[in-house]
Amino acid sequence: MKSMDHGIRTEVLARLETQFGLKRVGGTNYMRKGECPSCNKRELFSRFDEPWFIKCGRESKCGQQWHVKELFEDLFDDWSKRAPATERDPTATANSYLQGARGFHLELIKGWYTQETYFSRELGIGSATVRFPLDKGGYWERLIDRPHRFGKQKARFAPGQSMKGYWWCPPSVDLLQVRELWIVEGIFDAIGLLHHDIEAVSAMSSNAFPAESLKALAKACADAGQKLPKLVWALDNEPGAHRYTRRWVRMAKELGFTCEAAQIPQGDRKVDWNDLHQRWMFLDEDKRADQIEADIKAARYQGALLIAESAAEKALLMYDWNKRGEFHLGFGNRMYWFKLDLEKFNRAMQDLEGSDDHDDQLLNDRQMREKALQQSGSVIEIANCYPKALYFQRNEVTDEAWYYFRVDFPHDEPTVRNTFTGDQVAAAAEFKKRLLGMAAGAVFTGSGSQLDKIMKDQLYGLKTVKTIDYIGYSKEHGCYVFGDLAVRGGVVEKANAEDYFEFKQLRLKTLQKSIRLEIARTDEGYRAEWVDWLWTCFGAQGIVALAYWFGSLFAEQIRVEYQSFPFLEVTGEAGAGKSTLLMFLWKLLGRPDEEGKDPSKMSKAGLRRWMGQVSGMPLVLLEADRSDTDRTAAKAYDWDELKPLFNGGTLGVTGVKTAGNETYEPPFRGVIVISQNATVAASEAILTRIVKLHFVRPEVTSASRAAADNLNHLSAMDVSHFLLMAAKGEQKIMELFREQVKVHEQALRELKEIRIERIIKNHAQLLALVDALRLVVNLTDRQHAAAQRELTAMAVARQNAVNSDPTEVAEFWEVFDYLQSLNDEPVVDHSKKPDQIAINLNEFCERAAEHKQKLADIGTLRNLLPNSRSRKFIEKNRAVDSAVRDAFNRRNPMSGRCPTVKCWIFQNPDAARRGNA
Repeated sequence: MKSMDHGIRTEVLARLETQFGLKRVGGTNYMRKGECPSCNKRELFSRFDEPWFIKCGRESKCGQQWHVKELFEDLFDDWSKRAPATERDPTATANSYLQGARGFHLELIKGWYTQETYFSRELGIGSATVRFPLDKGGYWERLIDRPHRFGKQKARFAPGQSMKGYWWCPPSVDLLQVRELWIVEGIFDAIGLLHHDIEAVSAMSSNAFPAESLKALAKACADAGQKLPKLVWALDNEPGAHRYTRRWVRMAKELGFTCEAAQIPQGDRKVDWNDLHQRWMFLDEDKRADQIEADIKAARYQGALLIAESAAEKALLMYDWNKRGEFHLGFGNRMYWFKLDLEKFNRAMQDLEGSDDHDDQLLNDRQMREKALQQSGSVIEIANCYPKALYFQRNEVTDEAWYYFRVDFPHDEPTVRNTFTGDQVAAAAEFKKRLLGMAAGAVFTGSGSQLDKIMKDQLYGLKTVKTIDYIGYSKEHGCYVFGDLAVRGGVVEKANAEDYFEFKQLRLKTLQKSIRLEIARTDEGYRAEWVDWLWTCFGAQGIVALAYWFGSLFAEQIRVEYQSFPFLEVTGEAGAGKSTLLMFLWKLLGRPDEEGKDPSKMSKAGLRRWMGQVSGMPLVLLEADRSDTDRTAAKAYDWDELKPLFNGGTLGVTGVKTAGNETYEPPFRGVIVISQNATVAASEAILTRIVKLHFVRPEVTSASRAAADNLNHLSAMDVSHFLLMAAKGEQKIMELFREQVKVHEQALRELKEIRIERIIKNHAQLLALVDALRLVVNLTDRQHAAAQRELTAMAVARQNAVNSDPTEVAEFWEVFDYLQSLNDEPVVDHSKKPDQIAINLNEFCERAAEHKQKLADIGTLRNLLPNSRSRKFIEKNRAVDSAVRDAFNRRNPMSGRCPTVKCWIFQNPDAARRGNA
């Protein structure tokens, strides 16, 4: 492999030391004592002179290795920047890529390629390419400058050209002189094998059978009187390529070719022939030949297993390889058990050797051994499907764990994936029941001892996948997980075939399956005009609500740095459009038909679980109007329960089912939205945590009606790409947020009307989010300025709301003052203490009605009065020696009324003012 560029090497060495703890040992060419990312043991090592790989020294227990371009992609993905082409050296970039990223010797491939450029009009970006001309015409080229920007398109054929039926043959390979020809997928795979004296051609794709090239080779060999070369089908080791390998072997045999197969054994990460070539080049020369021989031998063995024509043939191959007396195997998506009974096998072999049957006499040694195995009953079916353990998953918090299995079928039934518990893989009866419950007709007939041996083989060294039990942002892993899509570091990943996300040094999946998301992965079909329709319908308030929904995606990050994230209150008149707004905002996050939940209709446990289902997303609490007479349950909801959630506190404490005293305290990871017709009446602590939007019934115009219809008719797939755009922009959004939140806090502090710091902090965060929103959607200057003015006005209004009582409470005290002023003696205040007010609510409402005074209903007053601000609440239902009853009894000595009354007690501010005076 080419010597590493000095600048790259210096940076790589620094990162290896910082991130993995690798240190150079003495004056040797090795760095050691690093922590392995796989097993966490300090046996990681690398070369000091050429640090292309890091590898774990625990060969038998781990042995994992990584190419540094996997670990530090940013150093290896912009080759035009690293090695720009010049007039003197027009292929400098391509040369650097082929040497540095692919490990090729340029003298071997000189003249085979050119350096070109590709520009995507759709994306508006370009890249240098390495281009190889094809014999059929046209070309194939690899994009080499940050290819992740182009999505899945990392390589391309010439427009309108197809390689169907033809392979790419390296110019140095003379097909008439080849005795064994390897057929691989990619051009780089073929070149990698050529470096080790293995003649190879590229089929360009696993699903492309090079029929025309094979026919041409057969004709050329016949014309030259040459024997056909043996073909080794060495496609990538993945399920799709397996089917094609078996199919291409059959088709090539029909053309007269002798065929074998080769498959690279796979670990945690996919490895192709170019990867293997680079691993070989990492080794010292004295070890390289032995390693190449061992890897090729293992690949041929795996290939032979793949194309075996019967379970007995496959069992014989496995027995020859591992010499084990009994083991399980899969063939045709059925599970078999092999057990060698030497006595029966030897007797069957003797019978075949002495057989007078003509067919038996034509058998070669291998065919005779296979038939003897069949006759001796050494291979039996133990399951009509093939269950395969894929990985181990654990919920660290609750200490629950499962084994995740894939079950394949020999018929057309789709593959089934699901979990088994430890108990279910430990007993044959439980395993059989679970398998039947997992997939229709899946039957395991093996014994307990056979299952033990199967699980011992399948579960040894099984990879572990970390789990979360919610959707949204995982603070611990720095990753957004949205069902089958995830975003980490600005890159969107799709869940792999095994239902988890594979990131660098992280495997992650969510256990949350109850929330359905509809997310458009690409911007194809994205309806950006929704912003203008939202503005037409809801104006500046709509932009503020949008900014809150947008900001919820970053609530966890904001709470880490700023310790809090505000609640949003959405109130308004009936018909003001609150439901239309909320349901549309949910579509932006890929949740159609969502609005919210009424907390009064959920048990405490149900509410806690519901609040724990999402992270970095809103949780909308719906409350009916307090004037509804049949909603007494709703009136009992205590908003003060939400206080800990402002700082991301715990949702509650539950015990974990263990022998110890462990508890589970899930933190709150979402944000709170309160939507109702009436204003939230709560303590000052809650009110200062709320940013409030109040909607009035608008004057409907033809334009606003059309805009509302358009918003209602949009599907989640029309607009949910917004979610991915926001998540991908996490880094830039948080940078801008940090800059702007300080600016807005300072501006709000300069307003004399606002005195409470929490109100300033909450509204400054929303103002900064409105600024950051422009990184994702096209807000006009007018829309942006209007939203900023609206939020500033909301901050002032919130301060005023904290200072004053709700309308119903203010009216109550106005009526109290009026009734008390009707007489020199107390009318409704039963207190004899000058610093307290004592009121019996039923009697108060009765007196107010007698004097034709308007009050809120008594149920609403019972909810609101404990948060009275002008006259602070002390306690309720205290038995009071009544001043009102004493006055009545003095006027009516014969009445005999009880002098005590149960009253609500409040502070009397008038007495305090008199005392101060």
